[in-house]
Amino acid sequence: MPDDRLVLTGPRLADGRTVDVALSAGRIAAVGTPGSLAGPAAEGVDRVDLTGWLLLPAPAEPHAHHDTALTAAGPPPEQTPTALRRRVTEAALAQLGHGATAQRTHVRVGDAVGLTALEAVLEVRRSLQGYAELAAVAVPRVLTGLAGAENRAVLRDAAKMGAGALGGAPDLDPDPAGYLDIVLGLADEHGCAIDLHTEADDPARLARLASAAGACRFGVAIGPCAGLSLLPHDVAAQAADRLAAAGVTVVCLPQGPCGLSGGGGGSGGTPARLLAAAGVPVAAGGGALRDVANPVGRGDPLEAAYQLASHGALRPAGAYAAVSGRARAALGLPDVRIEAGFPAELLAVRGETVAGALSLAYSRVVIHRGRVVSRTSAVREYSGTPGDAGGGHGLPRQSTG
Repeated sequence: MPDDRLVLTGPRLADGRTVDVALSAGRIAAVGTPGSLAGPAAEGVDRVDLTGWLLLPAPAEPHAHHDTALTAAGPPPEQTPTALRRRVTEAALAQLGHGATAQRTHVRVGDAVGLTALEAVLEVRRSLQGYAELAAVAVPRVLTGLAGAENRAVLRDAAKMGAGALGGAPDLDPDPAGYLDIVLGLADEHGCAIDLHTEADDPARLARLASAAGACRFGVAIGPCAGLSLLPHDVAAQAADRLAAAGVTVVCLPQGPCGLSGGGGGSGGTPARLLAAAGVPVAAGGGALRDVANPVGRGDPLEAAYQLASHGALRPAGAYAAVSGRARAALGLPDVRIEAGFPAELLAVRGETVAGALSLAYSRVVIHRGRVVSRTSAVREYSGTPGDAGGGHGLPRQSTG
């Protein structure tokens, strides 16, 4: 029996079943009734007791900004390679601890920073192999005209270096249509996906983007699209229909804006319900992780799903799908189901239901490629003496969550 085999015993699934789950070679090998997969005498089998835990497909982070993360407090952040690698590593590990075994970070390229931040992200990606999958989106500022000539060259170099997607904010360029044409052309040339920041408050511009995206071979994501909520309902609905027809994913930022989202983040910004009803894949990302755009950003996928569900944008199951299955799809990753043959990218949280997990899930076990890569344990203690604990009403002195 392979020595990488792991059996998760006794977790509850979202459908209510209690099971054992065998993992091997980075995949789910089998799902069976409790006690059916590996007895005590099985050799070479590690076991993790997940009785009382809910087992879910692991979330993913489709929209991070690791190069600026953790910089809200203090002086302007250092941009040296060492400082950048430290920030990116700390941010990636923080999000891994929340459960995000796959992460896509938008990275500034061009202008004063050149390719330094991208190089740091790519180095961290290599160092985190086996712990998390880290992908980069190259984000230039101005791309068109004489002012954008150097950034166009840098963006081309970024694609050659290994940026898996090309992005930026066309709305902030003097020629948004020209910016989009440049990104589309380079993405097609180098086989990159596209991931753009836009408020989507200009229907004509959005229609052009949707039309161009339909011909893109490697996937198109845009976000946060909070401007759609400011348009008349029929106009926004037409725009949603166009995005659905073009296969464009919308990544909303329920926890707050990022530096390029124009302040349009937040749980009430993106009309997720309208988009989902039209058939647009809606994913949710963390955006800023304690940088100047959102100094209290948590970068927690379950927090993003909680925000969507608590504001009625999506039901709990749909909200969790926005940070798991649809987030993975936005990154071009295969689906995860807790069935034999699927990737062993899993998150276990204390609780019994998805709604309960979104409400109060502090304790977490994170599994990447069939291996436990992070554990978080939370214990709440209630003060008092043994004689008066709970006021004599049988309340627990201690609980886990």
